[in-house]
Amino acid sequence: MNAVEDAAHVLSKAINPKKLTSLRASKSTSQRVEMLVNKLKDGRITKAEKVELEQYQMLNHLMSLVKARARMDAVSA
Repeated sequence: MNAVEDAAHVLSKAINPKKLTSLRASKSTSQRVEMLVNKLKDGRITKAEKVELEQYQMLNHLMSLVKARARMDAVSA
């Protein structure tokens, strides 16, 4: 298990599964990510913005793993 999978496992155990499924990014965060993606597509993104976008992508990946792990644990319980 790598560090991201380990973190997903720990978080899936620590957070109520019903609450996990309802977790969403804030409206302002979603708008920011959309703006960064558009800048990336247009080739106008700065290095700092690219790093920021990559961080959002990593968090999204982690939360997807957390939610999947929680769903798997719920099914096997």
